Amino acid sequence: MGNYTNPDWANSSLLTIDTQRDFTLPGAPAEIAGTMEAASVMRHLVAAFRQEGKPIVHLVRLYRPDGSNADLCRREAIEQGKSVTVLSGSDGAELVDELKPSSEVSLDAELLLGGDLQEIGEREWIMYKPRWGAFYQTPLQGHLQELGINTVVICGCNFPNCPRTTIYEASERDYRVVLITDAISGLYERGSQELERIGVELMDAEACLEQLGSKVLR
Repeated sequence: MGNYTNPDWANSSLLTIDTQRDFTLPGAPAEIAGTMEAASVMRHLVAAFRQEGKPIVHLVRLYRPDGSNADLCRREAIEQGKSVTVLSGSDGAELVDELKPSSEVSLDAELLLGGDLQEIGEREWIMYKPRWGAFYQTPLQGHLQELGINTVVICGCNFPNCPRTTIYEASERDYRVVLITDAISGLYERGSQELERIGVELMDAEACLEQLGSKVLR
């Protein structure tokens, strides 16, 4: 599989997934164990991709207060006021500071929910996704094609849900896929083995930065 699945670093993009305050910060309402630690590693990854001038897309979840755009498994809880995570316009929906190019950056919920990308830096964007996978009903595929990207480097929050779905969606679209194992929460051994069997490259952040030629961690 190597010739078809080996990363093409010259044409790669970093995707960060759901690394938002409500999922990440200690004591947050929907804190996912290990995400804060992963975010500290992601900080080096985003710095390196910026340094190398390679594109970055931050994928986020945003729920309307009436739950109308939420997954079916979460909609009732939002309608009944039992879930207040990543609500549109809330502080908890914001990216963690470790990922932002500036502390002044905040989500433009109206723009994002309308299906547009929010540019927050040179070759860096935020994109809203309505479901688990980053390619489902989003402009991600077209955006990556316009940039000439064939390799996606994935990190973020809670591997069993959104990152794993995104990885399979990327594989279905013939992207070369890299998962950064110390920059993601919820990764487990069997999941790693299954990814390797479909040609996903697993590596830690330091190995990724070496491939990029970055000195961020060195």
